[in-house]
Amino acid sequence: MIKGFIFDLDGVITDTAELHYAAWKKLSDEQGWHFDRELNEKLRGISRMDSIKVIMDHNGVSLDDATIVELATMKNDIYVDSLDDMTPEDYLPGARELLTHLRSEGFSVALGSASKNANKVLKQLNAVHFFDVIGDGNSVSKSKPAPDIFLFASDKLGLRPDNCIVFEDAEKGIDAAKAGNFHSVGIGPEERVGHADIRFDTMKQATLFEVKSHFKDLF
Repeated sequence: MIKGFIFDLDGVITDTAELHYAAWKKLSDEQGWHFDRELNEKLRGISRMDSIKVIMDHNGVSLDDATIVELATMKNDIYVDSLDDMTPEDYLPGARELLTHLRSEGFSVALGSASKNANKVLKQLNAVHFFDVIGDGNSVSKSKPAPDIFLFASDKLGLRPDNCIVFEDAEKGIDAAKAGNFHSVGIGPEERVGHADIRFDTMKQATLFEVKSHFKDLF
């Protein structure tokens, strides 16, 4: 039986993708690296350190670990500064409604995000109260597609993976859900999250009624 829901943050609860893109673009421009929206798509769902390595590989750049950490920190500072402008109006359409519905129905709810700034984002959205557990980039060492962040969340909820549904907008996120034996809902295009158990184009379509209709044997 489904007792818990685990949500990714970026692209599911809110869309900070444009803020991440702007921060990586600024850093890349300062370093003389090529960075565009196509490359940015490859960063969806992965950690900051993994992201900078993808950008470096694309540009044929090799740096020592200390410099990589320094540059990743610079990107994070740019991004965090931009979060100050987020408000409770920045939920993706349908996200707050779904979280509210899950709360009223008594389901357990967790966050399973690669972001180390998840708490800051949730506070800006006034969303902390929706979550029983907050799993973020500080919670585990292995990022998606490893299932560790979702396993962390389900363990803290006291639930087995097969008692939980994961909401994800990234290919690697769905891979992580499958690797951990979670049920999965993909948010986004077929080519990115079509391998989820069920897929919606947007969060607005992903109502509890629609999710229950698909997983009807599990409720």
